[in-house]
Amino acid sequence: MSHRWAGQCADCSEWNTLVEEAGATVTPFQAKHNLQSGGRTMQLVGLDAEISLPERMPSGIAEFDRALGGGFVEGSATLIGGDPGIGKSTLLLQAAAKMALAGLPVAYVSGEEAADQVRLRARRLGLGHAPVMLAAATSTRDILTTLGKGTPPALLVIDSIQTMHSDLIEGAPGTVSQVRASAQELIRFAKERGTAVVLVGHVTKDGSIAGPRVLEHMVDTVLSFEGERSHQYRILRAIKNRFGGTDEIGVFAMVTEGLAEVSNPSALFLTQREEGVTGTTVFPALEGTRPVLVEIQALVVRLASGATPRRAVVGWDSGRLAMVLAVLEARCGLSFSSSEVYLNIAGGYRVQDPAADLAVAAALVSALSERPVAADAVVFGELALSGEIRPVAHGALRLKEAGKLGFERALVPAAVADDKSGLTLTGFKTLGGFVEHMLGR
Repeated sequence: MSHRWAGQCADCSEWNTLVEEAGATVTPFQAKHNLQSGGRTMQLVGLDAEISLPERMPSGIAEFDRALGGGFVEGSATLIGGDPGIGKSTLLLQAAAKMALAGLPVAYVSGEEAADQVRLRARRLGLGHAPVMLAAATSTRDILTTLGKGTPPALLVIDSIQTMHSDLIEGAPGTVSQVRASAQELIRFAKERGTAVVLVGHVTKDGSIAGPRVLEHMVDTVLSFEGERSHQYRILRAIKNRFGGTDEIGVFAMVTEGLAEVSNPSALFLTQREEGVTGTTVFPALEGTRPVLVEIQALVVRLASGATPRRAVVGWDSGRLAMVLAVLEARCGLSFSSSEVYLNIAGGYRVQDPAADLAVAAALVSALSERPVAADAVVFGELALSGEIRPVAHGALRLKEAGKLGFERALVPAAVADDKSGLTLTGFKTLGGFVEHMLGR
């Protein structure tokens, strides 16, 4: 058989023996690689099929469960990353110990520390009596062979995935191929045996989890443990969650006994504010379903002519600060070109909510004009390049949290001004009108 005409047959070397056959023909290559046959038939289901919500295993730490969406799910894979020394191992050891004390079988495998080092940390945390199955190993095959015998654990902690080694792949631990292969075997074990697996991941200097990007796609949940080592407070943020909402956070404080839960983070990030302090505003940020009140601080320093002004930002996007400054100059006639501008979010908190635009503008105008914002007022709203103040999501939830903490007034977009929150609301449509209100014009 030939797919084109030839005078001499390639098989028998005879001349003029090839005969053309009309109609659809299938070549041996096509027959071998035909994907429409040879497979097994799948059962297709509709969107309206009956489903049951996955059962949750509480970790015993309410803030941890909040970030997870209610607790660990059987057979799930969770990846948690964070800077060195931020407290990832401490948090997971506390959760593992509390779940073990609740009667669940828990295994903790450390590839970075010896078993005695983990025991000493547990004793410092007051958890040395917890029945956690502990091991120091780096071989994925040894770990899965050991845990595959008998009843599998309800929770398996691997600290860290970059130290694991699979003998199926050549290469040193920590390489892209080794991290991918080791994670794949551990996740397969979780799905087959119903064990909730937690993988600790190292981060690079830019804050992303080291290793292949596909690692974040393989797992069900990705958590980021954030915070400054010089600060006491830590934030556990959900970046991806197949079993719950994203952008949920859990707030912790690093104390002598380990990581303590912070049930009221709004009071945590607010400093003792007094009347007459310029350049400070309170912004009700929204993290998932949780409103958190934070203090935004701004400082404007006028320079002599000819000097190059600086722009420094801590806890907010520097590009968004440049946009707010440009709108203030172009739409409101304020000049920041000859002044240095410093912006800081108090408490080491990071704000990603676009509703912080108006609060940042208020802090900048207050610092420039040396006119303080009312201490009992909160500010929120998103700015457009035209100078319009746009409404934001969940305004009622933000105002409710502000009222709980004793705030009485709010400077908000005009669309939110008819909310029944009990606070005295002042709405603005444009940034120009907002600035005139602040300057008392």
